[in-house]
Amino acid sequence: MSTMLSNINNNNGNSHTYSNEGVNGSSSDNGENRPLYQNERNGNENENQQLSQSSQRQATPQQHQDQSSNYIARPTFGLVDFVLQRTLGTGTFGRVFLTKFRHTEHYYAMKVLKKSEIVRLKQTEHVNSERFILSQVTHPFIVNLAGRFTNDMTRFYSAEIVLALEYLHDNEIIYRDLKPENLLLDSRGHIKIADFGFAKKLEDRTWTLCGTPEYLAPEIIQSKGHGKAVDWWALGILIFEMYPPFFADSPFGIYEKILVGKIQFPQHFDSHAKDLIKRFLTADRTKRLGNLRGGSEDVKRHKWFRGVDWQGLYDKQIQAPIIPPYQHPGDTSNFERYPEPTEEMNSPIGLAGDPHRHLFADF
Repeated sequence: MSTMLSNINNNNGNSHTYSNEGVNGSSSDNGENRPLYQNERNGNENENQQLSQSSQRQATPQQHQDQSSNYIARPTFGLVDFVLQRTLGTGTFGRVFLTKFRHTEHYYAMKVLKKSEIVRLKQTEHVNSERFILSQVTHPFIVNLAGRFTNDMTRFYSAEIVLALEYLHDNEIIYRDLKPENLLLDSRGHIKIADFGFAKKLEDRTWTLCGTPEYLAPEIIQSKGHGKAVDWWALGILIFEMYPPFFADSPFGIYEKILVGKIQFPQHFDSHAKDLIKRFLTADRTKRLGNLRGGSEDVKRHKWFRGVDWQGLYDKQIQAPIIPPYQHPGDTSNFERYPEPTEEMNSPIGLAGDPHRHLFADF
């Protein structure tokens, strides 16, 4: 087994999380909640500033950033330091547990991976890439969007995703799996992007066919080589009020509709939202919004986002439209129930009994 830990306590954006940031309660706010829109923006503020990190090693599994690099160091802990509470989610070769750190009142999401399945399914590179990327990124946003939202609600969450993608792309990382299942809401209703299994540090282009069929860009399907533009395509799908415009009974049927590129918009759609989605869902990636010379700034200047206070949004000073209800720090009532594993999680495997350990040296 391999594990990855993610803080689900109130970190106010000072460390990246892999799960629900604030199931534990309120977080401090350095100002009053502000409206999403403002008449004028302060152009001198750095909208994508690096978040400050503690320079001292903490007595909890909290990360701090090495000032000489982007790597965010973490103390080393073992399973004995945590109490496994319950399963938050499952995947092809692992599951995510809610855990409580024995030495404090902090809760964490622990991702437990079955190495033998990872190797069998030839996913070693993706798993190692996920850990590497999570060790380098820190940003305040990640989402759980469900159902159909009003135009204003959709705009709020979309704007937060734009800031998150802008940050990843500025650090030469493509996400490649933007979809509702990988989005969470924190305790204050702000988004948190989770699951970096398909994320990749980009040097030029990549050719791997990966992601969720309904959200794949044409260049992924056609194996033309793809880059950051695929994330803007996926955002266009996501903005379609959580209802994928390209759907069929099989992946190949979905691919065919994506390549044809015809979108049927419901009558209630905002005209500016239509225009934004069409620009995101441009099959020619060289003409796709977000992938042009202006990059993410072109997206932020679009009429649908007109008046958005981007700095206030980044600082979480904008009131979120939905605040998830919870009773206490370890409350998991907002998560779907999963059967708990039958195998004993706390029985360590000796190094000699782990034939795949060399493939996951950084875990």
